[in-house]
Parts: sequence; structure tokens; C-alpha cells
Amino acid sequence: MGRKNSKKQKKRKSASGEKLIKGIIEITRSGMGFVTAEDAETDILIHQSDLNTALNGDTVKVRLKEGKGRRLQGMVVSIAERKRTDFIGHLEMNDGFAFFIPESDKPMPDIFVPLSKTAHAKDGDRVIVHVTDWGKSGKRPSGEVVSIMDPENENDAAMKEILLENGFPLEFPDDALEMAARLPDVISKNDLKNRKDLRNVLTFTIDPADAKDFDDALSFVRLKNGNFEIGVHIADVSHYVVPGTALDQAAYQKSTSVYLPDRVNPMLPEHISNELCSLRPDEDKLTFSVNFEISSNAEVIRYWLGRTIIHSDNRFTYEEVQKIIESGNGLYSDEIHLLNSLAQKLRKKRFEKGAINFSSQEVRFKLNEKGDPIGIEIRESKEAHQLIEEFMLLANKKVAEFISKIKVNNKPVPFPYRIHDEPDKEKLIPFIAFAKKFGYSFDTSTPASIAESFNTMLKNVNGKPEQHVLEQLGIRTMAKARYSINNVGHYGLGFENYCHFTSPIRRYPDIQVHRILEQVLYGKIVPDNKMEEKCNHTSERERAAMEAERSANKYKQVQYMSQFLGEEFDGVISGVASFGFWVETIDQKCEGLVSINSLLEYDDFRHIEEEYSLVGTRTGRKFRMGDSVRIKVVSANLSRRQLDYEWVYRKGEKREVSKKYQQKSGKGKSRNKK
Repeated sequence: MGRKNSKKQKKRKSASGEKLIKGIIEITRSGMGFVTAEDAETDILIHQSDLNTALNGDTVKVRLKEGKGRRLQGMVVSIAERKRTDFIGHLEMNDGFAFFIPESDKPMPDIFVPLSKTAHAKDGDRVIVHVTDWGKSGKRPSGEVVSIMDPENENDAAMKEILLENGFPLEFPDDALEMAARLPDVISKNDLKNRKDLRNVLTFTIDPADAKDFDDALSFVRLKNGNFEIGVHIADVSHYVVPGTALDQAAYQKSTSVYLPDRVNPMLPEHISNELCSLRPDEDKLTFSVNFEISSNAEVIRYWLGRTIIHSDNRFTYEEVQKIIESGNGLYSDEIHLLNSLAQKLRKKRFEKGAINFSSQEVRFKLNEKGDPIGIEIRESKEAHQLIEEFMLLANKKVAEFISKIKVNNKPVPFPYRIHDEPDKEKLIPFIAFAKKFGYSFDTSTPASIAESFNTMLKNVNGKPEQHVLEQLGIRTMAKARYSINNVGHYGLGFENYCHFTSPIRRYPDIQVHRILEQVLYGKIVPDNKMEEKCNHTSERERAAMEAERSANKYKQVQYMSQFLGEEFDGVISGVASFGFWVETIDQKCEGLVSINSLLEYDDFRHIEEEYSLVGTRTGRKFRMGDSVRIKVVSANLSRRQLDYEWVYRKGEKREVSKKYQQKSGKGKSRNKK
């Protein structure tokens, strides 16, 4: 026994050494920290005294400590990356100084604010503070007030807090803004070197009606041989955003624009995103292009990659293009119909080669001038959207294909591929069993057969009551797409090679792709040995943006449904857990929780995980994902972004009350006495 312990201690001692482990720290409400890292088999416990100013979500470097027991323990040696530097809270004024009290459910210290840095805020004001010094050796962190919140505008405060808690700063650093402002609006002769001039080619953009950053355009030419030259032109952001500059660092830190219901938190300052790089009509713009020669059967004969200058002839909205497609009339209607015909053929071929055809539906809120939701609209993917989607997918695919063939010292060029792993068969098992209950079978013999089974199911389920639940569950069983230098292909799209090239205004990996493409085209390749680390960062920022968008949409849902307290709605069960089930209302698309506690009156329910259901132990009553139910809105908590519903009996349903509930509540006592 003693020999075993000594071996364990020896191993722990050698493991601690001076090796530092890098990971992300999660801090509990009690103040204890846990670091998850690829280099550690389990998470690493960090006592509050060893946090070294680390806050929840920070990327930290940890040294393991010698200790007894199985759990790894460590201390934070340094902060590799702060998740956030701006916080919302209240200011407390004192003689000669002020303290900022953060609003956080995680432990964090008060922040010292010199009176000269309060931006004229008064005692008790709700403010945003930027931390300028994190403090060491027992000193408090210090900061400055960057914004005073409007007490009358709770919506604005909520949206800002959502951005901050996910690590997205509300403002750009001064040096980044200054650099953006100094960028020239005029295109010089020097800018035109090594660029193909396409200003005389018919070119136009197609974007949402409220878009301001037009980062892609299409051009169209009929060739004498009967083929077509289709150009995909992308804003040349990398021409303006130079590696290593303050502007580049700010863009990399965010890595993505964040789209909330009432605002956009842009990756780049507006002077770049909405002016210099936005492909606005009747303006010369610098672009990176893929020009395709395509046959009438949508076969790519050849393609060309390079830097260009274009001049957009028109700015279309999706609605305008859809109207032209449906009516056959409108500006450039012949060209749009040909482009749409080619796009539909590309789309058909993509699905025939294994792409999975999950339908896309976007729920958006109609907002008043204050940002309050006054209605809901559902936007479905139509042919106008698919026209743009297919040509952007083609461009992304061909750029990745091109780079994948390049070698430096017999090694692939480090490149941020957009990858999507094959589905995990173990995760598919409960979904396949669930789909079988609706009559849909799956062939899991190969990844290709799984994709084919998915497409068959999605085709057959279209328009049926179970469509939404099977689509949502199917998406959840899939691996998450991410960025990596390890090119395993994109399973969902059915592509062996894929990257993001077409949206550099709002995605940092696209800027990286442009830079590497330029190096390859001009024979000046400088491999970036930290590319995988950068891929991990941009993937994490993408997930954070999605979480921010989900939280903001949830806030709007709660805000919208708060006017319907006590009212009943039809809904569909959208998720099931041991503590209850979620219901999404059919017309409003707003999701709330029916707690299992509210069901105790009727029965004791147990969670059958493989059936995505709650089942009554006495009555056998089932609540299964995808079931239609009637609910009542009982609570709308904005601070927690939570809707609570209660299940309502439909007419004709047999009402049974659990004996256990009768005993607990006292119901039926008089009967027992008799």
C-alpha cells in the first residue's frame, strides 16, 4: 500500500515540475476555480487564494501543485487571455476616489476608480468600467468609466451586458479607431498593381434589406462558346487590415461580428465595414475574386483566383431578387434567372454528392424605436438566398481546394480550413431509435449512407407534425463545425475541402484565408506555426457569438411574452430533461420551461432519455419531444431570461390526479374521514 502511494506522489511531483498547463478557468459562486485543458486528463482545482486575479472564462497558465488525493490541484501563474475587460455595475463615490461594484453572479473584486476617471458619473450611477490595471500583491484592480447607462433603457443595458459577459468589448481601442480613420478613401494607382480590372463587367450585390456591410458581389458575362463567366468578388479587407497592427489585434480579439436583434457589434470599425470595404453601388472597390467559367449544366470548366477592382452596378435586396425570380420581370432579370438556374443545379449536385439538406428558418423580432419587440416574423430560405449561398459555397470550396495542393518543405501550408467531422455513431443511436418510431430508418454502414438516410428522412418528413423535432434533433446529433489546420473535410456540406473566404468584414478566418492566398499566388509563403492556436481562438469566439445571439433572442422572447401572462397558447415540446420539458409556442416561436414540479399534481414523472420523454409512473402519461401541447404563460423573468409555462389540459383529455399529490396537498381528506 505504501509503495503505491509513493509511486503516485513521485508521478505527481514529476508532473508538476515547471511545466505550465494552458486552459480556460471556470469559477463557481463559492470562488473555487476549475481549469479545463487538453494537457490534463481531468479539470484542475484552483483555490481562491491561487487565482492570481483570474476571472471566470479567462485563459490561464497553471502550474500543478503537489498534493494528496486524486484530484489535480494548481495555481494560476499568469493570464494568457482575458475573456473580458469591461464590466457593468454601480459606482460608489467616496472622498477622493470611487469604487465600482460589478454586477456578477461570480466572485470578483471591487474596482478602484480615480475621480479623474469617472467620466462625471455620480454616486449610484450604473456604469460600464474598463479595467486598466488588474492589480497584484493584494492590490485592487483599477479602471475607468467608459459609459454611463441610461436608467430608462433596460433593453440597451441588457444587450450590452450580454455582449460583455461573452467577451465582446463594446468599443474599439482608440489606437485601432485612429488607424481606421486614417485609411484613405481614395484608391491610388499603386493600389491597382497586380489587380485585374473588372469595372466594366456587370456586377451587383444581393443582401438583406437592413444590411450595410456588403462584402460579396456577383458578376456575369456570357461567353462566345456558350458558357458563362461568373465572378464571386469579396471585399479585400486584408488590403486595409495589416497583420500585427492595433486594428488587426482588435479584429482578431473579436474574431467575428455579433448580430443581436437590435444591433450589430462589428468586428471592424464602421469606417471599414460600412464604407471602405462595403461593395456599395456606383463606387470602385478593391476585391479578392474567384472567376468561374461555368457551362449551362453548372459544370466548372476552369477558374481564376486573384486580386481585382470592381464597380457594382446595383444593390439588390433578397426580396427584390425573389420577386424577379418569381415574376420574370425586373432589372437584369435575364442574368438573375440564369444565375438562379445555375445555382439550383449546383445545389442539386451538392445534395447528390452527400450534402445534408437541413432546412433553414430564421425567426426575427419586429422592434419599435426603443428596441422593444412588437411582433415576430419568420424568414425562410428562398431561391434568392440559395442563389447567393451556392456561389459563395463554390468559391469557398475552390479556394480551399487550391490551397490544399500547396506544399512548403513537403508539408501542407498551415491554413484555417472550415471542418465538420463525421457523426459519432454512438450519439446517433438514440436519435435513430427515436426516428424509427415515426417510421424512418437509417443505414449506418458508412458516413455516406448516413447522409443519404438523413436526406431521405428530411424529404419525407417535410410538412408533417414531426418535421421540426426531427430536424432539430438531427442537427444536435451532428458534430460542431470549427476551424482547424487538420483538413478532415466538411461532412455536412459533402466537401473534401472547405474554408471561409467570402465574409472578411465579419469573420477573421476569412481575412487569414485572404492573406495566405495572396502569399501563395505571389510565391511568398511564410508558414504560420501558430495557425492551429488561432483556429482554436476563432472557433471559441464564434461559439461565444452564437451564445450571445441566443441569449439576446431569449431576452426578446421573455420581453415579448411578458404581455401575455396568464394566457394560453398552442406549442410543441422542443426539449426534455429530468426536471421538466421545454415548449416552443407555434405562432410566437418563444420557448419556455414546464417544470416537473408543476406536473406533480397529475403524476410522478421519470425521464426516459433514449425516448426524449417524461413518462408518468402511474398513469403512463407521456410528454415526448415533438408532441403538441397547450400551455399557459405563468412567469417571464427578464433578469434570468427565462419563461415559465404550465401544461394545460386540452378539451377531451382525461384528468387524473396523483394519489401522492392528494396526500401531500390534503385533497381527499374529507373522503378519508368518511
